[in-house]
Amino acid sequence: MRSLARSLAVEGAIVTTEAKAREIRPFIEKLITIGKKGGVSSLRLLTARLGGKFGVKALSERAKNDFAKRSGGYTRIFKLGRRTSDGSAMAKIEFVK
Repeated sequence: MRSLARSLAVEGAIVTTEAKAREIRPFIEKLITIGKKGGVSSLRLLTARLGGKFGVKALSERAKNDFAKRSGGYTRIFKLGRRTSDGSAMAKIEFVK
């Protein structure tokens, strides 16, 4: 969960299975809400939740700049179809612009 959240914070969009995208959505949206508050305590909490400093700055900057006036619904999920190797349902999760 942490590595998917870090990748999404840095890249802005990731392609994963549909089940993982549905699981990561509430996790990352709570982190964005924390990041919108700003301050040292928010950065420390984000660092603890993401498991390191990688991606914390990107997430907090995105939260402050892009989502300052937005009260929720920071991400969206697009269904992409099935993977050819094993037939898993794939999805793209990205931040709303």
